[in-house]
Amino acid sequence: QVQLVESGGGLVQPGGSLRLSCVFSGLSMDYNVIGWLRQAPGKEREGVACIGTAGDMTYYSDSVKGRFTLSRDSAKNTVYLQMNGLITEDTATYTCAASNRAVVAPGWEAAMDFWGKGTEVTVSS
Repeated sequence: QVQLVESGGGLVQPGGSLRLSCVFSGLSMDYNVIGWLRQAPGKEREGVACIGTAGDMTYYSDSVKGRFTLSRDSAKNTVYLQMNGLITEDTATYTCAASNRAVVAPGWEAAMDFWGKGTEVTVSS
């Protein structure tokens, strides 16, 4: 049974930073892609970034490129999303997702099969 548990959300001022964590279990370690998606109130869900099994392949949406960084710790079965230079438009519920069939490329979101419950990020002064 695959489980994904997010943490690290909260309230931060514009320009600030947060680090989200996604602890996963039950995933095939031979190959997997783990990503973060977000959904703001009244908006469609958006893929933010994803990372491949070895952590050497990443993909970022244009809206976060240069500000957000993904990494993974295989020993801890954890993926981190470091968010710097936060802006009010980053306010959303951030959800961790995973797949054993996705590729690290545009459109990865459509192949996510497993989902966490999400963590709230609010950027406000």
